[in-house]
Amino acid sequence: MSDAPDNSGIDYVHAPERHRYEIRDGETLVGFTQYRLPDDVHVDFVHTEVDDAYGGRGLAGELVAFALADVRARDMRIIPHCPYVAKWITKHPEYDDITDLPA
Repeated sequence: MSDAPDNSGIDYVHAPERHRYEIRDGETLVGFTQYRLPDDVHVDFVHTEVDDAYGGRGLAGELVAFALADVRARDMRIIPHCPYVAKWITKHPEYDDITDLPA
């Protein structure tokens, strides 16, 4: 028996019209990471949150990984103003090449 959380049914989607990447459980929004586009090169992550009922399942980290992979695929760079994204990046140096730290 595994102690791993059951994340079946969880999807990660980009919602560009809302400037965020979302965590969805079916039709239910359970979390997101919000961004702004300060220029043509950067995606500036400003806030991340996950519904308390879904906490402790690693969803925020999976969402950030999904978002940064998408940013990389679009040949853009990130600015981690969001404290969660900034901390996550310190543990994942494979994204250093697309990260510009905030001034």
